[in-house]
Amino acid sequence: MTRLFHVSDLHFGAEDRSALDWFARLVTDERPDAVIVTGDLTMRARKREFAAASDWLASLGRPVTVEVGNHDLPYFNPVARLFSPYQRYRSVAQLVERPLDLKGVAVVPLKTTARFQFRLNWSKGRVSGSSLKEALSEVAEHRDDHVVLVACHHPLIEPGTRSTSRTHGGEPALDALARAGAHAVLTGHVHDPFDAAHHIDGRTIRLIGAGTLSERTRDAAPSFNEIVVQGGSLEVRHRFAD
Repeated sequence: MTRLFHVSDLHFGAEDRSALDWFARLVTDERPDAVIVTGDLTMRARKREFAAASDWLASLGRPVTVEVGNHDLPYFNPVARLFSPYQRYRSVAQLVERPLDLKGVAVVPLKTTARFQFRLNWSKGRVSGSSLKEALSEVAEHRDDHVVLVACHHPLIEPGTRSTSRTHGGEPALDALARAGAHAVLTGHVHDPFDAAHHIDGRTIRLIGAGTLSERTRDAAPSFNEIVVQGGSLEVRHRFAD
């Protein structure tokens, strides 16, 4: 059995300290095999926010892998956003898209953030052809003997939550991932948890979204997902802070 804690949208700079402490206590008490963070470590991509996020993640004492969220790109500096968008990620660089040695489980990264888009709202998702190609290659490498979880920030299709992702290229990406043998896509961004099965060409792929541990809640209280993989099956439990 492999047990994972899937968390998202920590938003250091607008974090909920009591929710973070609650989650950290559960990690200490229950010792999951790994923690998967699907983006938005920070609120405004400030160095001090990344430093606080790095210290907190290190304090968990468990293997951690992190995806990049739209809030983790420079917000006030358009030049930095275009030419060095991930420079401030240095304090957690060793965790970004970090491969994890998990029994029977492969976590495959898929970048859905973009430094520039041909639309006004750059916070929404985008799957580029190159990012999808890399993810599909990794899925193919592991699909025969692993449960394959694809981790990205934006939901690939709309999950029916109050917030939206409007991910360009998301629907064909989901189709391709399902056909390639991925079992689930783990995301964040919308700040409310969800778990929905989609059936594509005879295959079933789960879309699993984590809530937030920040003050920026939507319809649900601060939460994270507990994911248990055993014998090829995948069980998800949304866990909410009181």
